[in-house]
Amino acid sequence: MIRAKAPGGLHEFVASEALAKFARPGKKAVDLGTGHGAMAERLRLMGCEVLAADLNPEDFEAQLPHVAINFDQPDFAATLGVHSFDIVTAIEVIEHVESPIGFLRNVRRLLSPSGVAVLTTPNVDCLPARVKHLLSGRLRQMDLYGDPTHISPIFYDLLTRQFLPRSGLQLQEHLLFPPRGFRLSRKSVAWVMSLGIRFLPGESIAGDQHVLILKPL
Repeated sequence: MIRAKAPGGLHEFVASEALAKFARPGKKAVDLGTGHGAMAERLRLMGCEVLAADLNPEDFEAQLPHVAINFDQPDFAATLGVHSFDIVTAIEVIEHVESPIGFLRNVRRLLSPSGVAVLTTPNVDCLPARVKHLLSGRLRQMDLYGDPTHISPIFYDLLTRQFLPRSGLQLQEHLLFPPRGFRLSRKSVAWVMSLGIRFLPGESIAGDQHVLILKPL
């Protein structure tokens, strides 16, 4: 089993709750920010023809085609294949890029007219993130204790109102992982926060990660 760099259980959730609806034998897929290749291998096992892409190929372990590419390039889709893919996955990638809108525009260019993209990113709108920002002015999963290459927090409201329309994409489905709680907080804190979300409004109040299923406009 190829190890995943993403938070524990996220790949399994994405595969069962999102990709299972779209992945079929013969579908062409590209896994952006593939890392060791865990998600690319899952797509292969679902029958897809898979291309893996990442900046650093050294850690790639899957026996699949791999392209070394910088996602900060303005038109990286031209290298991978414009309108060539039925499925685009980007698991915990968009928060690493300098221009999230530019990244999303490239995702749109990669998709075939009927294709779907499945993206995940840290949920900086969730209750623990809001409390942390209120108390410290820092963003959960984006601060000194998070990945130092996290440079672009994705706020759900801005994503849906501004980023997606400007990128030529629309939201087909929004999932949260985990759906009704938190795994990245200490158990005692997660328990309190899980109680809190029962009484507070907000579409993104729960979950450590957004799981976004996107399609072309």
